[in-house]
Amino acid sequence: MIAFLQQLVNGLSLGSIYALIALGYTMVYGIIKLINFAHGDIYMLGAYCAFLITTYCGLGFIPALLISMFFCGVVGVLIERIAYKPLRHATRITALITAIGVSYVLEYATQYIMGSEVRTYPKLLTSASFHLGPVTITMQQVYIFVITVILMVVLQFIVQKTKMGRAMRAVSVDEDAARLMGIDVDKTISFTFLLGSALAGVAGVLVGIYYNSINPLMGMTPGLKAFIAAVFGGIGSIPGAMIGGLFIGIAETMVTAYGSSLYKDAIVYIILILILILKPAGLLGKNVREKV
Repeated sequence: MIAFLQQLVNGLSLGSIYALIALGYTMVYGIIKLINFAHGDIYMLGAYCAFLITTYCGLGFIPALLISMFFCGVVGVLIERIAYKPLRHATRITALITAIGVSYVLEYATQYIMGSEVRTYPKLLTSASFHLGPVTITMQQVYIFVITVILMVVLQFIVQKTKMGRAMRAVSVDEDAARLMGIDVDKTISFTFLLGSALAGVAGVLVGIYYNSINPLMGMTPGLKAFIAAVFGGIGSIPGAMIGGLFIGIAETMVTAYGSSLYKDAIVYIILILILILKPAGLLGKNVREKV
């Protein structure tokens, strides 16, 4: 039982990182029905941005986190304006192929600039830990979970209570009707990419701290797992992305602890297959009828 509780804590930490990435997927899909496969590589850029800032500028954790959020947000907006906006009314497959192409551009541009070797992440947070009964919790895990919850609450506030949030919800329902009502659709979509990419940047910083290493291809597998988390929770649903991320993190940790680390990736794809068979809309997703 003690081992189970310990793995549950570890799973919540890992799942929080997946949830932050999944939020970006689900927001972009909810607005323009695009699966942004370059999103995982924006998370990688966030990790490298904080690495450079802390290593060469000597800044601490909070400044590095904020600058990485800003940098990734700007990159997300530029990608949307340059790569996705011209294809907004193109076929789905065209936009999907473009997203995969953008992903490769970011990966190999980072390899060219930073090199392909694995970098050791600087120590930004204390390695202290405390005991909650028989369970050991590190301060890094506390920071990861608390930051995720705070960002989730802020995101929900923006979407539900602000003028831009109302515009985002209107565009997600009907882009043409929103434009007729005076909403700046282009600005709203860019703001969505800004928010989602900023959250991915935070995830990149946190995963660098959690695993103590980064590399230019680090965004591929976590990006896919976060996409599966978004599908599991109901893609387009912000609470669903959070639930899906935590579930995937816990499932992966439990398989590693009680089975083998060889199967930790396989279980994620098994979950995807099962959710597509049993509940294609996801846990909190809604089935939408399309007119033919």
